[in-house]
Formats: sequence, structure tokens, C-alpha cells
Amino acid sequence: MSTGVKNDIRFIEKAMNAIADPCRLSILEEIARRGKMCCGDVQGLTGLSQPTCSHHIKLLSESELIECAKEGRNHFFSIKKDNFRRLSLFLGKFYQE
Repeated sequence: MSTGVKNDIRFIEKAMNAIADPCRLSILEEIARRGKMCCGDVQGLTGLSQPTCSHHIKLLSESELIECAKEGRNHFFSIKKDNFRRLSLFLGKFYQE
């Protein structure tokens, strides 16, 4: 198996695990709706503690589904659309005729 295929498999695995959690899925949906969110926004959305929110955001970031940009003192998270396209192409293999 080539390195590229192994990297794709690892990406799909991490992305699917990240999306499988209802809390992370709701965070992703809200980031997609708003365009970007900071950790405080995520905390307000979920009602979870700051460390728990940070944990979810870290997993989403490690799964390469979101990216972080620092603006002043805040970190804002946005969807990595190219990686959702990549995930969609993978999943599309299962419903092609």
C-alpha cells in the first residue's frame, strides 16, 4: 500500500471518529453555519466546560476537519472545506451505481 493511500485511510479514520461524536458533530454544524467560531462560542453552544470544549476542538483539528486562525487574543475555528470534499468523495464510493 502506498504512502498516499495510507495517509488517506488515516485521514478517513480520524474524520469519521470525529464526526461520530454527537457533540463534535453539532460543533461542526454550527461552525459551518456561522463560518467561524471561537472557543467561547463553542462553550456557549454546548454548555460544556472550557477543558472539555478544548478537547473536542483539539480532536476536530487533529482530524483535519477544522482549522484555527488567531485574531488578536482569540482563536477562531473554521471548516476545512477541501477535507470535507475529500471525505465526501470517499463516502461517494459506497453509493455509486
